Amino acid sequence: MNSTLPFGADLALPLWDVEPSEGAFTLQEQKEPTHINGVIKEVSRPWLFGYKSPKPNGRAVLILGGGGYVELMVGREGVAVALWLTTLGFNAFVLVHRFPTAKTGAQAPVDDARRSLRLIEDTGLATKGLGICGLSSGGHLAAALLAGYPTSWKYPNSTETTPKPTFAIIGYGPISTNAVGRTIIPDKAPLAPPEKQELYNIVQPDVQLVSPPPPTFIVYSGNDPIVPVVNAYRLSEGITKAGGVVELHVFADAPHGFGIDTPDLPVSRWPLMCEAWLEQNGILKS
Repeated sequence: MNSTLPFGADLALPLWDVEPSEGAFTLQEQKEPTHINGVIKEVSRPWLFGYKSPKPNGRAVLILGGGGYVELMVGREGVAVALWLTTLGFNAFVLVHRFPTAKTGAQAPVDDARRSLRLIEDTGLATKGLGICGLSSGGHLAAALLAGYPTSWKYPNSTETTPKPTFAIIGYGPISTNAVGRTIIPDKAPLAPPEKQELYNIVQPDVQLVSPPPPTFIVYSGNDPIVPVVNAYRLSEGITKAGGVVELHVFADAPHGFGIDTPDLPVSRWPLMCEAWLEQNGILKS
């Protein structure tokens, strides 16, 4: 990468203003910083970073990294995923979204993700389809894009239409087990900050899906100590009930946050399985 843009991106788009990216977010210090090990600790102004495929198939993917809505794994679960997807023909876009806080409100990440879909479509780099790929908390956020927008919220651009994703890839996301009344841990303490808990309470995608949902690839760990695998089953069942088609892979032994770079375990082969699924569904065709 010879780009001078952040994270070696080919293009960079502000979501809600025209200000430069300087000062928009704060990266955690790294001894040897690279494009694929970045962790963002604070976001004041969200940005979208795009990576063009050398052999585009006409489709794009919005990538949503994890971090529990309190930080963002923009490297391992963002840029690294984007670089993989560009080798398959997709133009890939990594979102640096705001976190749910007292200042931004619970809906900030969802609003940023919805806005990103509109901006991606407007680039003309997704003429044949626009998918989403979310891991960990980004998996919850990706699933939120398959659900109806909460009636209790007001979207900032009320006249703007949000493109509907044409396919989805979701990994180890806390879909609904953080929501009050749907936890599997008795007397689970509320998450901090309160706006994060509010987001999980309001957005429970598995029971709020817009019908029919797009073809969806789901991948989880069966012994994940952070995100219970029941989230995978709930989302899979919800998609099926809503009239969608789902491919579900649960690996018996894999760590939370396995990403696409966990070696020496069967879970390391999930990107190849996903590629085969994309091929089977005609999503790789030019």
